[in-house]
Amino acid sequence: MTVYDYGIIGGGPAGYSAAIYAAKLGKSVVLFEKDKIGGTCLNRGCIPTKTFLHWADLYTEFKSGVKKEIYRAEELGFSFEKIFEEKETVCNNLRKALELVLKTLRIKVIPYEAAIGNTGKITANGEVYECSKIIAAAGAKPKEIKGLEFDGEFILSSDDILNLKELPSNIVILGSGAIGIEWARIFSAFDVDTTVVEMAPNLLPAADIEISKRIERMFKKSGIKFYTECSILSADRANKSVTLSNGEIIQTEALFVAAGRVKNDIPDTGENVIVIGDCAGEIQLAHYAACQAKNVILGIPYNKELIPSVVYGEPEIAWVGKREQDGEFKKVLLPITALGKAQCDNCTEGFIKILVNGDKIAGAHIISKEASALVQQIVIAMQNNIPVEKLKEVCFAHPTYSEGIFEGLMRL
Repeated sequence: MTVYDYGIIGGGPAGYSAAIYAAKLGKSVVLFEKDKIGGTCLNRGCIPTKTFLHWADLYTEFKSGVKKEIYRAEELGFSFEKIFEEKETVCNNLRKALELVLKTLRIKVIPYEAAIGNTGKITANGEVYECSKIIAAAGAKPKEIKGLEFDGEFILSSDDILNLKELPSNIVILGSGAIGIEWARIFSAFDVDTTVVEMAPNLLPAADIEISKRIERMFKKSGIKFYTECSILSADRANKSVTLSNGEIIQTEALFVAAGRVKNDIPDTGENVIVIGDCAGEIQLAHYAACQAKNVILGIPYNKELIPSVVYGEPEIAWVGKREQDGEFKKVLLPITALGKAQCDNCTEGFIKILVNGDKIAGAHIISKEASALVQQIVIAMQNNIPVEKLKEVCFAHPTYSEGIFEGLMRL
């Protein structure tokens, strides 16, 4: 029997990253994935959602151009069926590229459900694979709420939502985390009457309070209705309605439950099994999963306190480190309207907020076009403990969104 150096269960960002790193070190690797290589991120999460967002943002921009009489259009519309096809193409292309990488590195891929057996053994499709080390990266699944169980027709999960080939005329979204916010933006951009229900006092409760308040303002401006400190008591599938905890009844074609994700169980892991990725039950982000894989295989450390978060759409929302509500900080807030590039791009909504403790950045919270790239600059500075005065010596190109960081620092 062949003894593999690594047996890895799960082909998502944690699993395939670990497999690639190990194979590049010359290790023999067997990777088990019962569904599609790429996991939730590539097939049912990050990538397909951002594809929808891309076309939603373009449609919104075009509508703005028509309103300003920059573009002329007798009839402005879109084909959601074609957008769906584009989403499928993007996912298929990326998955094929990833499969080619695995094949080139001679990583053996087993397309069946795997179970951990006796020490160092994994079973799949009746076969037994002996492995010196086992990594469990089995991912997570959409969280169900009692009384609001998914049916794939009226009550939808984040998996179901990606299989819609036709848009509803209206929808209620339960939860305003990253998934709920992004899909509220998608549906609203495509002219769907959208309502968000959130139990917390503010939308996107994990974010800095100023980010949450600005999102609420942006939602009001774009016509997205929302309820905070509110929940859904019941859903009537027959009459297509939901009853809120405040007593209101909303008629809706669909209820999208975006209440987070729960880790997939890994039974009987044993002493020699390393659990990483979403199924570890920590930070459920693809880039964090990849960092865990890098640490396990290559020994490269990471700072768990400096994992950036991004909510996509126009404008992007990103943050890292401490929030204003977490303590006492010196802060600066630069409105995006102050940036020439933002004015040129017609993307003036948002701000760059930097929190400082002593002479170091403690956190940053950004609403802006390219916020996902801007926050990474802050992460690098924080990770390397670069003082604010040292950062002021850096020359930032003009006109860019990056110079907003510089302008903010200069105000400290």
